[in-house]
Amino acid sequence: MWTLTDGAAGNVRQAEALAAAMGAGTATWTLQARTPWRWMAPYRLPGARMAFGPAFAAALEQPPPLVIGCGRQAALATRLARAHGARAVQILDPRLHPAHWDLVIAPSHDRLRGDNVIPVIGSLHPVDDLWLAAARRDFAHLGTLPGPRTAVLVGGATHGGGFDVGDFDRWLTALVAYVRGEGGSVLASTSRRTPAAAVARLQARLEGVPGVLWTGPPADEPPNPYPGLLGWADRIVCTADSVNMLSEAAATNVPVYVAGRAQGRPLRFVEQLQALGRVRPLTTQPEPFAATALRETARVATEVRQRLGWLALD
Repeated sequence: MWTLTDGAAGNVRQAEALAAAMGAGTATWTLQARTPWRWMAPYRLPGARMAFGPAFAAALEQPPPLVIGCGRQAALATRLARAHGARAVQILDPRLHPAHWDLVIAPSHDRLRGDNVIPVIGSLHPVDDLWLAAARRDFAHLGTLPGPRTAVLVGGATHGGGFDVGDFDRWLTALVAYVRGEGGSVLASTSRRTPAAAVARLQARLEGVPGVLWTGPPADEPPNPYPGLLGWADRIVCTADSVNMLSEAAATNVPVYVAGRAQGRPLRFVEQLQALGRVRPLTTQPEPFAATALRETARVATEVRQRLGWLALD
């Protein structure tokens, strides 16, 4: 099996999560299309076989039985592999008719429909009970922090909208005051998209508050504690802009609160989670509520196996 992505963290995570759930050996390809194919992917212009360079072109002569791609660039690569005999599964809406792939796995809030389309609530990821247990083991020191432990997951601007630092500071100030009052701790993590001004507000507001704040991957820093944040949290606050972070937060067994304003596709996803009762808007006093983990990866992997007869291919 191959996983094919452009190397973007969210795309890699989804492709690898599905491949792992399929339970077969995997070779990972990180591909960057050359021009003009980079601009036109997933459309197959003349000479597309060389779009990703000679190594991938040579590998296409003997593709594996199954390839899994995620993202627009990978959608061209999965098409090419399918043309050479592989079964092709494409994650995310490829912006081209689904019939060009064996299966397309698309977020249900994208409203893509087709006989070979498998809708998924949110995004694919590896978060389940075993993953969370491993996270607690690997980041055991977070379990010594005072409870309740509030995880704060911060995204940033997206293609669909910006990030309101002023609004962020308002709800963060109120949340930190609440945590101080109850004597708990804050486990916070930013993303590559988080504005520097928002990082500065986090650092200022969390000064003197028990917890941890991870803001980037300098070489001298310990590993990103993000898995530990999910594993040890008693509640999770997540900004509304990130479908991936919200999906992974919703896969835990604790209440999830959505902070800030969503727009476009993330807004439809937030509304879907609210309708399911899995998340609530953040208020000045985040009241606890019963939380049931929302996990889609294993279900999707089972459906892929059934539709493709994977046991016969493996």
